Amino acid sequence: MKTSIVIVDDHILIAKALSTILANFEQFEVLYECENGKDLQEKCKHPRNVPDVVLLDISMPIMDGFETAAWLKETYPDVLIMALSMQDDEHSLIKMIKSGAKGYLLKNVHPTVLADALNHLVKNGHYYPDWAASKLFSSISNGAKQSDKKDFNEREKTFLRFTVTEMSYKEIANQMNCSTRTVEGYRDSLFEKLELKTRVGLAVYAIKNGFDS
Repeated sequence: MKTSIVIVDDHILIAKALSTILANFEQFEVLYECENGKDLQEKCKHPRNVPDVVLLDISMPIMDGFETAAWLKETYPDVLIMALSMQDDEHSLIKMIKSGAKGYLLKNVHPTVLADALNHLVKNGHYYPDWAASKLFSSISNGAKQSDKKDFNEREKTFLRFTVTEMSYKEIANQMNCSTRTVEGYRDSLFEKLELKTRVGLAVYAIKNGFDS
């Protein structure tokens, strides 16, 4: 089954170019293009227009990428958001992730990198290139609350070790002999304890504090 994608970008030429690029990959299907978040809201009123993935620009008039991501997170939490922007600053990256983006790419990436990133996003629920992970690491190192290991139970410690792998939550659940819902419970508990919001944040914490060994 193909992954359905919607492109939200106010630059029509870029949106059309992205549609053409993705059409070359048989695993993707572009449903339509939008000029901004308001346009997406209108089109999503029809259930058939709700995609698997939204490729989302940040700088747009009327309703920008931050507002659009937050709306998608609230209204369609199962829709995966891949931010696609020319902005590589830490502020935009962190703000987009807090708004609901599960991935972040720059617009100058090669088409095959875009395809690989989208495949990774769909399979694992997130995708951040090395430069983005580095900025997240810096942000977390400087600002995140670091809980003592004794605050975690043994199952949470086990889950932390798995966060640094490529495994999906379902695969982690199989390794831990429990349900996916239970694994998500460990994740949410750690999110609260560490004041984090993403798996990347958990992975960075795990590496920094020796849970990856």
